[in-house]
Amino acid sequence: MAAPLYTTDSGRLFHAGKILIVAVGLPGLPRPCPIARGKTHISRALERYLRWMGVTTQVFSLGDYRRRQLGGAEDLPRDYFTNGQKTPETQVLRKKIKDSCEQLILDFFGDDERGQVAIYDANNGTKASRRALGEKFEKEGVHVIFLESMCTNQEIVMSNVRNVKIASPDYKGWEPDKAVEDYMNRIRDHERYYEPVDERDWPWIKNINVGEKVMVNKIQGYLQSRMIFFLMNIHNRYRTIYFARSGQSLIEHSYRADSDLSPAGWEYAETLKNFVIDRRRKTLEHRRSLGLPVDDNNKLVVWTSARRRSHHTAWPFLQEGVRVVEKPIMSEINPGVWDGLSPELARERYPDEWDRFLKDPYAHRAPRAESYHDLSVRLEPVIVELEREQNDLLIIGHASVIRCLLAYLIGLPASEVPAVEIARGDLVEVVPASYGVHSQAFHFWSGPGRSYDEGIETGTNYYENYAEATAGKKKDGKESAAAETVPQTQNAPQSPTPVSLPKSP
Repeated sequence: MAAPLYTTDSGRLFHAGKILIVAVGLPGLPRPCPIARGKTHISRALERYLRWMGVTTQVFSLGDYRRRQLGGAEDLPRDYFTNGQKTPETQVLRKKIKDSCEQLILDFFGDDERGQVAIYDANNGTKASRRALGEKFEKEGVHVIFLESMCTNQEIVMSNVRNVKIASPDYKGWEPDKAVEDYMNRIRDHERYYEPVDERDWPWIKNINVGEKVMVNKIQGYLQSRMIFFLMNIHNRYRTIYFARSGQSLIEHSYRADSDLSPAGWEYAETLKNFVIDRRRKTLEHRRSLGLPVDDNNKLVVWTSARRRSHHTAWPFLQEGVRVVEKPIMSEINPGVWDGLSPELARERYPDEWDRFLKDPYAHRAPRAESYHDLSVRLEPVIVELEREQNDLLIIGHASVIRCLLAYLIGLPASEVPAVEIARGDLVEVVPASYGVHSQAFHFWSGPGRSYDEGIETGTNYYENYAEATAGKKKDGKESAAAETVPQTQNAPQSPTPVSLPKSP
C-alpha cells in the first residue's frame, strides 16, 4: 500500500484526528427523481482506498449488523422497514439495533482499536436523525461528515436494483422478481420521508450519479481532500478486471535486458487472447440467461507496461481490434544490485541485506533497488485510473505490479503484498461489487516459463520472483501455508481449473 512507513503514538495519520463519515440516502428509487442511492458501493470503495493510504478505516453497516442479530428480511416484523407509525415492540427493537451498532463505532475509536475513519452505512434520511447522530459523536471528539449519494439517472438506479440489490443478503434465496418488488416497496415508503442534505452548519459531501458531480460544504484538511479526489474518480458500472502475467522472454534473468518474447512467449500470448475472449463471451451469455443487464457498449481494454515482453503479449489483442494502452509506470520492481543473481548468490554477496529483506520483504529496499512500498507509491496513479475505467480491463503485467494492484482491490494489508501468488499461465478475474469484491482465478497455460523450484520460477528475474513467488511470506521471514482459495463469484460459470488467491474481506 502507499501508506507512510512511519507510525504515530495515536495510530492516526495526517493530523486528521478521528473522523466519522455518515452515509446518507436510499439505495434506489421507483421513478426518475433526485433521490439518494449507492451508499454501500461508495462506502466500500472509500474504505478500500483509505486503507491503501494506511488509514485505519472500517465500514459499519447497520444492515449487516441487523442481519447478524435478527436475520434476513423474512425474519423481521412487517413494519420494521416502514416509516411512520410502528408498534412499540418494533420501535424498541430498531433502537436497540441502532444503539448497539453505534456503540461499535465508539469502541472502534477507543484506545484498544485506535481507529481513525469510521464509515456508517445506514439510511440516515432525516435532518433530525443526522443532527442527533452528529451531536452524539462530536461530544466524543469525533469529526462528523455527511456523505450523501444522489441519483438523477434512472438507468443507473434500475441497473443497481437488478444487478446489486437482489444479491443483498436480505434477499438470499428469494426469486429475483419478488426481491425487486419487495425492495421497491421499501424504497417507496422511505422516499416520502427522505430529506436531502443541505445543512449549512455541518460538513457534507454530495455525490451525484456516483462521481458524475461532487458538491462539498465545510470540508477542510488533507485527508478529507483526498477523499474528495477519490470520490470524483469512481463509478459503479458493472465491469470485470482481469490480470495475467506477460509471456516468457528470451532473457528471463535480466531486468536491464528488456528482451522480446521467446517462441513459447508468443504462443502464450495467442492462448491468453483466445482464453480471455472466450471467458468474456461466456460471462455475458451467463448474465443474459439470468436476466441481468448487459451493456453492449462495454468493450475490452488492455493495459501493459512499456517493457517488450508485456506489450508484445498484447499484440494478438491488437490484431483483434482491441485497444491496447502502454503505461511505462507499470514496469516491474527494480531489483537493483540483485539483478540477475540467484537467491544463493544474493545471500552470499549481500548477507546483511538478505537478512533484512527476509524480515520485511514489503518495506526493505536492496541497494539501488525498489521496495514493494516504493512500487506501491509509484502505482498510485494507476490505482486512480483503475477506478475510473468503465470498460472491462485486462492488465498484462509483471508479477510485482499485479501483486500490488490485487492487494489494493482485495484489501490486503501491506505485509501480505509479497505473499500474493500469481503464476504465469493463470488469469485472475476480479469483479467489484457493492457487497464485496468477487475474485477467482483460471489456469490456461502449462507451457515453458511456468515451472517452479521451491517457489522460485526457474530462468526468471530472481529478485522479482523470490520477493513474490514465495507462498505466504510474512514480515518475520517465516513461511506460512499457501493462500486460501477464493470462493467462486456468485452465479458465475465454473472455472476449469481454480487456483489459489487470498480471500477478499
